Amino acid sequence: MNAAPLSPRDQRALVAVAVQFFVNGAMTASFIARAPQIRDRIGVSVDQFGLLITITAVFGMLGSLSAGRIVDTAGTRRVLQAGAVVMVLSLPVIGAAGSPAMWLVGMFTYTFLDVLVDISMNLQGSWISARRHTPVMNRLHGLWSLGTFAGGIGAVIANAAGLSPFTHLTIVAVAMAAALAIVTQHLLRVDEDVEAARVPPPATASRRVRRLPAVLLVLASMMAVAAEVTGGDWASFRLTDDFGAAGAIGSLAFVAYTVGMAGMRFGGDWLQARLGRMTLHRLSVTLAAAGLAVASLVPNEAVAVAGFLLVGVGVATFMPKLYDDAARLPGRRGAGLGAMTAGMRLAFLATPVAVGTLAGTRLTVGAAIAIVTLPAIAALVVVTEYNERLLRRWASAGAGSADQSESSRSR
Repeated sequence: MNAAPLSPRDQRALVAVAVQFFVNGAMTASFIARAPQIRDRIGVSVDQFGLLITITAVFGMLGSLSAGRIVDTAGTRRVLQAGAVVMVLSLPVIGAAGSPAMWLVGMFTYTFLDVLVDISMNLQGSWISARRHTPVMNRLHGLWSLGTFAGGIGAVIANAAGLSPFTHLTIVAVAMAAALAIVTQHLLRVDEDVEAARVPPPATASRRVRRLPAVLLVLASMMAVAAEVTGGDWASFRLTDDFGAAGAIGSLAFVAYTVGMAGMRFGGDWLQARLGRMTLHRLSVTLAAAGLAVASLVPNEAVAVAGFLLVGVGVATFMPKLYDDAARLPGRRGAGLGAMTAGMRLAFLATPVAVGTLAGTRLTVGAAIAIVTLPAIAALVVVTEYNERLLRRWASAGAGSADQSESSRSR
């Protein structure tokens, strides 16, 4: 399908959303890369810092519960204009924190607003994609990945220059806030309903049935996160702990994963336009499952690295697809994305605990990865296929009702 030409206003809106994705990735990587120095500044041990990170994840999950209503009330443009700038300005607070309490204040602000910004920028991206009639979500998420790379490189340079976390994050905050202040004025001014892309439930459907697609989407997002987080976060541990590889060699597994993900995200829209949304999803699931099986079970370092490359390629399109699906659910704008975000953050909390607990037994890291991710991939297939068939039945029922109504009027 050829792209419909965007109006100059919509083109500027697309650029604004693209910048937002890049900035979001860059500022997240900026403070994560300085985590060891921040931990030392607030005076906590590694395990205590891990507990603090868990608390911030809970902040995000709680924020997700009210995010849909807030975005629906305020509108995505206002959230991105105000919330994103305030979120960026919380970075100096995180960098200047001299105690766990002050760090949590900065992280609460950042994490809560990150949920709202995440939902809003994905909604805007999905609506612009609908106006183009060709996908852009994979490339937008690719820009987020590119932003994390830029933020990480910036942290390396700041460390080498001897900049404190506060000075470094203040520079990042000022630069990012200035960029957002310029581009967010070009965002879509009116939130779209994209009714043509929505599939309403049958008029006779019960309330429980009407909620089923959103529930299935939450489950799908949890399974997708389990595969994505485990495939990336535990890749290096697979080489260092199971094969005794040096740290530098172990890092190759994570690098391979990120390269695969970035490459597929920038090429995913092209493939989706030619293969179709569900065909690409089925291909992605197959690649992810094959990569996870190879990376976690084959007793060879080089093969494991190649497997993690394949995992990155496979999982790359999971979240862009699910975000796009959530943006098109019937009902309140942002409600589907809010519910999905809550499920994602719950999975972000539970998955590392599950893998770490299993790996702490007599099992290898590879076995722990396989036990968590392969059933998650299988469940993702079942849930997404069932949801697709449900929505197709609804669409057929809606078309039949429309034809019957038209026939009655013609009589």
